[in-house]
Amino acid sequence: MSDAFYIEVGSAQRNHMGERVCGDTFLSEKVKEEGRTVVVLSDGMGHGVKANLLATLTATMALNFTKEHRDAHKIAEIIMSTLPVCSERKISYATFSIVDIDKDGQCTIINYDNPDAVVLRENELFALQWQTIGLDSREGPDKEIRACTFKALKEDRILLMTDGITQSGLGRDRFLLGWGAKEVEKYMHSLVKEQPDISADRLAGLIVNKAHANDNYQAKDDTSAAVIYFRDPRRLLICSGPPYEKEKDKELARLVKDFEGKKILCGGTTADIVSRELNIPIKDSLEFDDPDLPPIAFMEGMDLVTEGILTLSKTAEILDGFSPRTDLGKGPADRIVKMILNSDEIHLLTGTAINVAHQDPNLPVELEIRRSVMKKIARLLEEKFLKNVSLRYI
Repeated sequence: MSDAFYIEVGSAQRNHMGERVCGDTFLSEKVKEEGRTVVVLSDGMGHGVKANLLATLTATMALNFTKEHRDAHKIAEIIMSTLPVCSERKISYATFSIVDIDKDGQCTIINYDNPDAVVLRENELFALQWQTIGLDSREGPDKEIRACTFKALKEDRILLMTDGITQSGLGRDRFLLGWGAKEVEKYMHSLVKEQPDISADRLAGLIVNKAHANDNYQAKDDTSAAVIYFRDPRRLLICSGPPYEKEKDKELARLVKDFEGKKILCGGTTADIVSRELNIPIKDSLEFDDPDLPPIAFMEGMDLVTEGILTLSKTAEILDGFSPRTDLGKGPADRIVKMILNSDEIHLLTGTAINVAHQDPNLPVELEIRRSVMKKIARLLEEKFLKNVSLRYI
């Protein structure tokens, strides 16, 4: 992550009509040690399971080779020589687009047979300076890849897409030759103009939905779009547990007060410390939105105040089992998860004093101590949700 902006990545897909799996594959990974983000979109030949296998193999190789800093020419050659050859058309075929973003926002885009990437800057199209690199492959020497490099700025957006987008509507009255790259660019431009802060996921979703509408809602090809959005990060602080030394109560309260972003306090003792040190009263509530957890409380300047270890344990449980179909309720743990999903940087501030209440042998065996739960939450947020996470003990 650059100090200047956060890199939000979102995608959307539609399967070919009648297919249960998508023949396109989208992969994204943050290389935390180097501050890099790598995004890959691949389109396998045909549709269905066979196409999905080709695309997944291609995308996985592209992602791994890019992480290893292989050059564009070498990546393409290895992929082309590895893919199985189609018995009918005698070609090994899966397209791919790769975006490699370093910690300073330097972007390298590599494209093989997908529609060209589109970059929007200050709500205008940004002209990319493409270079063409020839390849020697089993299909002959005429294969080529296109590559470009540029420095991203805050509010830039990059759109990657498969030809299911540009060829949507093919043969229909309005789009005899398909929707086309120029019309896609115009549509993307209009969406961002209407909604300047539109998320990467939503922008990708609206573009895919428009392509689906072009096909009269019967997709003639797998349809995928991926958007990369460079913007200010949304920050969240989750503070739980009293400091190991009581003398650090003032420091804990100061860290909470000075934090720029959303703030969650988990634990009665934690809330009491912040309330006392900052002279902010706590207002209890009787909102039992989750029968398993105590109700939330209210404090001016805090976005959410909950009970501690039980709520955090349930938060970890929800995150662990979370999927796009997960229906979040109004309970304290559900609220924390919603705030996490709407944030980019999550800062976990954990007090290390032992709470004697948690030494009660009658409490459930699976009840983990606060430090373990916070570590689990941090790991899930980094690995499963690709969030930028800091974990600090006090």
